Order: sequence, then structure tokens, then C-alpha cells
Amino acid sequence: MSEQVDLMQLVKLAQQGDREAFDRLAELAAGRLRLYMFRLTLQEDLAEEIVQETLLEMVKILGKLRKTDRFWPWLYGIATNKLRHHYRSELVHRRAATSEPDEGLVSSDRGGGIENLVTEEIKQIVSTAIRDLKTSHRAVLVMRCYDDMSYAEIAQSMGCTEFGSRMLFMRAKKALERQLARNGLKKGSLLGALMIFGKMTAPAEAAAVHITVTAATMDVGLAASLAGLATSKAAVVSLAAAGAVAVGAVLGPDWLDRQPAGPAIKATSQIRMANVLGTRADQPEKHWYFLPEGPAGPLMLRAQADKGDWVVLQNDVANYYFDGKILQIRNHRCWANDLSVVRLPTDPPAMTEFLARVEGRPTAIPYARASGRGLLIEAAYDKARGTARLEVMRNPNVSDEDYFQSDWPLGVRQQDKRDPMHIRGWTLFRIEGQINGQAVSGQGQIPFVYRTYQRSRPWLRIKMGDLAIQDSFDGGASVTRQADGRFAVYPGGSFFKGMARPWAGLHTLDVLRRDAAEKEIWFRTTNPPQQGKIQVELDLQSSLRAVYTIDLEMDVVDEIGFIRDGRTIGKLVFTYLQDISGLRGQFLAPTNRIIAQGPQVQDIGLLWLARLVEGSLGQ
Repeated sequence: MSEQVDLMQLVKLAQQGDREAFDRLAELAAGRLRLYMFRLTLQEDLAEEIVQETLLEMVKILGKLRKTDRFWPWLYGIATNKLRHHYRSELVHRRAATSEPDEGLVSSDRGGGIENLVTEEIKQIVSTAIRDLKTSHRAVLVMRCYDDMSYAEIAQSMGCTEFGSRMLFMRAKKALERQLARNGLKKGSLLGALMIFGKMTAPAEAAAVHITVTAATMDVGLAASLAGLATSKAAVVSLAAAGAVAVGAVLGPDWLDRQPAGPAIKATSQIRMANVLGTRADQPEKHWYFLPEGPAGPLMLRAQADKGDWVVLQNDVANYYFDGKILQIRNHRCWANDLSVVRLPTDPPAMTEFLARVEGRPTAIPYARASGRGLLIEAAYDKARGTARLEVMRNPNVSDEDYFQSDWPLGVRQQDKRDPMHIRGWTLFRIEGQINGQAVSGQGQIPFVYRTYQRSRPWLRIKMGDLAIQDSFDGGASVTRQADGRFAVYPGGSFFKGMARPWAGLHTLDVLRRDAAEKEIWFRTTNPPQQGKIQVELDLQSSLRAVYTIDLEMDVVDEIGFIRDGRTIGKLVFTYLQDISGLRGQFLAPTNRIIAQGPQVQDIGLLWLARLVEGSLGQ
């Protein structure tokens, strides 16, 4: 404790301009950083280079450090980021391809205390295994095992949550175990390998004697251990820093055979469904939601039962479900077992109240006002107690949060249930049908996950009589009447309201009903005769209904029927193409040059379909 108090006093004095205190602080920092960086790089020259860069940065920004007790995590974070930047440069990649680390991976004055304890072969295996880990894994192992940092301090250094630091340490241990196994060291050698590496890289023989790595050091806690059974590795994007929110649906096999909490609707039996945060069940659950573009943008989800019975990961590349034995990769997002609408804490209160009236039950999710990009929320729900807890944050780099990644356990049995278009991540589609006796035709492009949404943006074209609709998320949307040349300009994405938007992170069933709730359009969810389908009826106007048929497994809209006064007056049928080879020239994305010619009309949500039926769209 006294050492920490002395350090805090030293930092305060240095911030106030005390030269002697600053020199002493720099001396302490340099000594600790050299050992930390050498263990990360296994190269003396590179370690010294990063240390000097870090000390220069410390000189520049020490005055910005507000909490002096966080000096070491703060400094380690600077050093780790310097090393990452170094590794990312093209020059370093070229050097790495043409040069080897220092002979033996340790300098001659290190590791003297273990020369007679282990063979050179074992030391080489351990050094190589550590060297081959990614930087974040090496960093968390060094901070935890040799620098005795708490998970909270590691989280501060790595720019993640405390749970994220526990998960990162868990994945680092597993990655090191894999590297050791590839080089012939059997399972159970992890602790010994870390001890050997610590002693090898100690600054002197006397220091090596005191290196210990205990079982307590290796413990990550129950929640992270359970989470570590199922995930890790790849998710998202680089973003800024500070807070906000979102919550929703989760797979829960324990609810398949229980009484639904909402309206009694028969669920289709051949597809496993999902729990919604807030329904009653015995098992606590945890959920993590990431919204890279803010509350109105696409959503990514990780969810799990506290006992580790199941894990869901819906990230930027695919939809995964792991039941502890088999990993399934699916076409579809999850939906609620009782077919109720997924609620999010960022939902506007008016929308939440409307859904409560439609479904006859209030939401169990607290409301949180949120704005801005890069929103991340950790949500815990104890169903037995009926309590919910939200931890609001904004993550600087979700790709470092292992619980949003997909590095599944070695040897796990996998079942990829995706069709060709979902494996590709996007496809082209056609629209055919008629409304009020007029033929309707159209085409478009639809991405299924966030990664392909970023490079293969959604667009559509629809033609009915002399009416032409164009919509591109990047270029905007427009409606043109070719007979008289009249046109109207809308925000991009306006005509995807009431359509499938799987890249948005929710199942089409929920996307559609939430679109309806935004405009307070009453709806009903029913089972059609076809297996694996669901129908949603919307009361667009007093005498006009739209009946959607949704393919639950494919996660798309099959067709939209229009009924006025009990009589069918039109239908739109959607066809999604599995094979798109040779078709690109037949599908032309909108150019929308017309958008620059006039003022923009307000987005009217899915009510554009009612306007289309009544012939007033664009007027």
C-alpha cells in the first residue's frame, strides 16, 4: 500500500513540475516498461525503442492523467498501443518476413537461474509459443502473470470492460495451450510454461528466483469461464470512447416447452427459437449488444445463459448458436419463443408503450437514452428475482473484446446450415406481382450481415405503371412519375421500411413489427399452414391490410398481400437468388441523379406501401 501511495505522490509532484520527482518517475517507468516490452517482443532493441517512445509520450501527456492511482495501467496502455502501431507498419511486416528474433529469444544476462532446470529445447518451445501469440494475448498474460495487475487495471490498459479483460485472459491462455500442444507439450503444461518464460525473461538470476505463477493468478471467475466455453475472435470496427446502450432477444432452449408469457401463438416446431430478455425462466442470462452506428443502426449480439448451457453470437460475419456440444452457423437471427416483439432499451418510450398495448404486456427492459456511434452494453437479467442490470459503455475497439468474436473450442463439432447466398453474405432479389390490376416488377440487392453491408450496400428498384421507385442507402431514394415528369426525393433507405433488413441485426419478423410500431400501426402475428413460415397482418388504414409471409429459416419476406374490405387487391412476391453468376449486368443499382434536383420529402416509414396501393406515393 505504501509503495502505491508513494507512486501517487510522485505522479502528483511530477504533474506540478517537480523536476526531481519527474526524473524519479521516469526511472521507475523505464525499468518496469523494459521488462514488460521485452516479454512482449522478445527483442531487446525493439523493446528499448518502444520504451523510449512511451516515455516521450508520458512527458507530453502526464498532465492529462486525472487518477494518479491508474498510472501503471495508463502507461501500459500507451506502450501496448505503440507496439501495435509498430507491428502494423509495412516496414515492420517486411522486416518480420526477412529476419529472426534475437538468438535464443533471450539475451545472455537473462534466465541464468534456470539453465540447469530445463533443456534448451523446452525453453525454445516456450519462447516460440509466446512469440507466436497475438500482441493483445501476450500483453494480458504479462500484465496478469508477471506484473500482478488486477483485471480492472488490465481493462484500463486494454480499453475494455473488466469482463472483457477476463475473457481476453481466458482466450490468451487457450491460445498459448494450443501453441504449446503444436510443439509437443502435453495438456497441463501451461502453468509450468508460464513459470519458465517468466524466469527466462527476468532481468537477473535473483529476480528469476521470485517468479511465481499461481492457480489463483490464472483464475478468471465463473462467468468468464463459462463464456470461454464458446466464443471469441473477430467482430467489428474501430470506434471512439465513452457510453450508451441497447438490449434484446436471446436464444434459450430452456423455454421451448414452457408456457409463453405473451399472446398464445403456436410456435413452429422444427426450428429452435429464442428467449427475450425479461420473460420468466429460472436461469439468469447475460447479453452484450454492440451498435457501431448508434441506436438507429445495425446491431450485433452476444448472449449466454449464466450456467453456460447455450451461447448465441450474431456478429458482423455470421449467426452462431453453441449448445455446449455442437456449433451451428445459421441463416437466421434469433427470435422470441413466444413470438413477442424484441424490445431494446433504446426504443423511444412511445414505441415501447404502443408495443405494450398491442401485446398486452409491458416491457421488462429499462429505458436508457443513448446517442452517438460505437455503443456497447452489457446486460444481466436475473429472471428468478425479476431484476435487470445494464452497464453502459462505448468501446474503443470491439475487436479486442473476445466475447464478440468466434474462436470456438478446438475440436468442436460444427454444422454450417447456411445456404449459398447466406454463406456469400449478400444476394440479388426480384419482385413480381400486381396491385389494383397494375403489374409490379422490381429488383434489388440485400446484404445479410454487417460486414457485407459495408461493401455491398442494399438497393432496390420498383416499377408500377408509370411510377418508378429507386432507393440506395448511400445515394438516397426517389419516386418518379414518368407520364408527367413529377418526382419526389426521400432519405436513403425509406423504401426498405417494411422490408427484410437482416443486416440490421434482428430477425425479419422483428424488423417488420418494429417498423409498424414506429408508426403506431396495429399488427397481429399468426401461423400460416406452411411449415417454417409466419404471417404478420398490418392495419395500414381503416379498410386496408397488408399480410406478410415471412420465412423464419431464410430470414426474409416471401410475399406481401394487400386486402381491402376483405378482398385481395394485390400481391408482391420476392425471389432471392442463390446463384448469381452471370447476373450482375442484369441488376443495375440506382444512380439517383434526380436527388440533387429537389427538396427531400420526410420519411413516412412503411406507410409508403399504403400510399403505393392508393396511388398517392410521391404526390
